[in-house]
Amino acid sequence: MQRPLVSLKGLTMVYRVRHGFLGSRDIKPVDGVDLDVGEGEAVALVGESGCGKTTVGKLSIRLLRPKSGRIFYDGEDVTDLPAKRLQKLRRETRMIFQDPYSSINPYMAVGETVEEPLIAHGVEDKRERMELVYKALEDVRLTPPQDVAARFPHLLSGGQRQRVAIARAIVLKPRYMVADEPVSMIDASSRAEVLEVLKRLQTRHGIAFLYITHDLATARYFSDRIAVMYLGKVVELGQVEEVLSEPLHPYTQALIASIPEPDPANRFGERPAVKGEPPSPQNIPSGCRFHPRCPKAFERCPLEEPQLREVRRGRYVACHLY
Repeated sequence: MQRPLVSLKGLTMVYRVRHGFLGSRDIKPVDGVDLDVGEGEAVALVGESGCGKTTVGKLSIRLLRPKSGRIFYDGEDVTDLPAKRLQKLRRETRMIFQDPYSSINPYMAVGETVEEPLIAHGVEDKRERMELVYKALEDVRLTPPQDVAARFPHLLSGGQRQRVAIARAIVLKPRYMVADEPVSMIDASSRAEVLEVLKRLQTRHGIAFLYITHDLATARYFSDRIAVMYLGKVVELGQVEEVLSEPLHPYTQALIASIPEPDPANRFGERPAVKGEPPSPQNIPSGCRFHPRCPKAFERCPLEEPQLREVRRGRYVACHLY
């Protein structure tokens, strides 16, 4: 891994929600997460819906402030920086949101949408702004940029809208980007193109990515390392090819086993899947959080929570089997 550009240490996020008529209780969508993203590296963060992936992404660029733990960017502790001192971080870290239909203002032309961050960060010269807008649109393959800049979102497909969102994110030339399920809400024919655009941007400009997804196939294509998350914690971490070819944690094994594969001999057979439903963050099981669903659980699992440990060079797992 390159020198860490973003480093998360023991991050915990707590929300207070109503419980009953008068009461309330705390939930922890993120509970003690440690994760580094190196300069120019792509790290995939995978897991079931509701495991805390998006919250980790928002914490990493300080859209949220953690309850505990520290966030380091380029060696600087930015955990408690006040809003006035976050200007540099806001310019160098950007986020691509999941839904291209709700993340873009339908009343703004494409050029205005991509130009908005430049105005917010003090680029005053109109000609310079438009040159940067056209360059960003060309980088995401929306051409000719002058014509695309004049269009409104309702004239674009889902894939084109997402590429507008990517152009808006890269127009400030960021060093770190969070891509939150960037292809999950667009048609299959556009997914490969959007992923290829992101991969080319990473390679050409050296942008570091936290790629949030539940799709292991796109994680394999796009990422250098992969972190598997379950109920607020990272349970496995390593090089993407190593983790996907030889998963260690039973949860990772179950996720990979549930990937559909063409099998003429078992055309209508069921694929193995993780049994049961994920527990609610309001009612986290004791010990290992995965033990109620784990086929390899034994007597120690409900009693003691496993820690994320390095079991071989660059390979981490949180499981009592190791």
